[in-house]
Amino acid sequence: MKMPEEEAFAVLVKLMQDYKMRDMYKPTMAELGLCMYQLENLVQELIPDLHVHFQSQSFHTSMYASSWFLTLFTTALPLPVACRIMDVFLSEGMEVIFKVALALLTLGKEDLLCLDMEGMLKFFQKDLPPRAKADPNGLMTLAYNMKFNPKHMKKLEKEYTVMKTKEQEEMVELRRLRTENRLLRQRVELLEAESSELADRLVRGQVSRAEEEETTFVVQRELAALRHTHLETSHQLEIANEEIRNLSLLMEETHTSRQSSLEEISMKRELLCQKEDLIKCLQEELVKVRLREAENDALIRDLRARIQELEEDKKTLRESTPDNSVAHLQEELIAVKLREAEANLSLKDLRQRVGELSQQWQRHLQEHRVEATPPPDSTPKKLLFWENRGNETQRLEEELMTTRIREMEVLTELKELRLKVMELETQVQVSTNQLRRQDEENKNLREELEKAENREREHVTKLREESHRYTDLESKMKENLMMSRIRDAEHSHYVAELKQRISLLELKNEEMVTEGELRSNLDDSEKVRELQDKVADMKAEFPTPTSPDVEPWKWLES
Repeated sequence: MKMPEEEAFAVLVKLMQDYKMRDMYKPTMAELGLCMYQLENLVQELIPDLHVHFQSQSFHTSMYASSWFLTLFTTALPLPVACRIMDVFLSEGMEVIFKVALALLTLGKEDLLCLDMEGMLKFFQKDLPPRAKADPNGLMTLAYNMKFNPKHMKKLEKEYTVMKTKEQEEMVELRRLRTENRLLRQRVELLEAESSELADRLVRGQVSRAEEEETTFVVQRELAALRHTHLETSHQLEIANEEIRNLSLLMEETHTSRQSSLEEISMKRELLCQKEDLIKCLQEELVKVRLREAENDALIRDLRARIQELEEDKKTLRESTPDNSVAHLQEELIAVKLREAEANLSLKDLRQRVGELSQQWQRHLQEHRVEATPPPDSTPKKLLFWENRGNETQRLEEELMTTRIREMEVLTELKELRLKVMELETQVQVSTNQLRRQDEENKNLREELEKAENREREHVTKLREESHRYTDLESKMKENLMMSRIRDAEHSHYVAELKQRISLLELKNEEMVTEGELRSNLDDSEKVRELQDKVADMKAEFPTPTSPDVEPWKWLES
């Protein structure tokens, strides 16, 4: 178990790469989910009653088996048993982990069937490890006796991958639907705001239309009042005609009764001539009044037709497309101003005529009063007759003048009504132009809003693409970092090995140097000994002089 750090790291790298343990610790933990799915299916096939108990207690496989696969039983079982499982795992692979897991479940099956969720968790944490420690050989034999089909495991792996791909597709679809729902909510809010604005505009239009209808109703009431006054004047004219007939009958009776006096006859003739003239004048005035009445009726009909045309124009203008020609609007305003000026001039003329008629009427009354004074030599009957006839003619003339004045007033009222109609037309035109401009502005705003929505959608799609690219790049960067770290670890391990070799070589070199030095020292000592032996031999061959007085060269010669 105890090994250097470099070897332990090399074993870790081997486990991560060759035994697919690296996928266990990724953020998605896809390999762990696959192992949980495979183990759950194996439990369902091999230990069905325990699987049913787990399902009834809602006890998921990840609650007890996730640590088994993540730590390879190093935290769930005692260390000797975990070491034994690790050795078998290094030789056989992940198959042993599944077998040991099934063996542990079969060991604690009877106890687990009697426990609830909390009891099962406590059993897996406290009771199961001592049992495995008590009989590790039995656990391993039971694990090797478990049925394990690699083809079935591959089939389960395919099913799990298909299921996960479907879940990922559903998640992507759910995210897309959420974003679409959010966009649709925003669009609904905008549409609600637009609908509220349109409702406000519709209410305002209805209010303005109600006001216009009220004005038209007032105009119709005024027209009805004018008709009523016209009927009253016609009735009064009929009464005046009847009175004239009665007067003519009375005049005939007086003419038959008073044939005695020529003066009376002449006076009567003169009076009759005057009365006939008055009657003719009254008849002419009646004809004129009736003609004017017919003209007034025609004007009223024209006004009604004009009002209907204006209402139809309003409807068509609301339905028709807007026209923003400024020149056309200016021409309409100029025409309206000209009509208003003409109407003002006609009103001034009518007022002048009314003033002239009132002056003529006052003059006529004064003249009639002067003429109405009776002669002094008349009898009481003549006076009564004269007074009655004068009063009747005066009353008829007054009624005729009042009818004329009323007629002029009616004409002035008609002119004023025309002015009101013209003002209403101008208001309608201005309101229609405003509505057209508002409709155009709304259309432009809607087009801009649609363009903004399209741009926002394009930006959202670009953001999605960029986010996908970013995630891909991030995953690639993480993989590259892991690979670079693994390479750095391998390089560091290789450098450590090289350093060890260099240190060994240095030690060997030092040993060689020391051996060479020792050998050189031994050779020198041998040479010294040989030289000493030679010196001794030479001393033996050549004896040294005994007396110091003898010179050496002489000793050599001898």
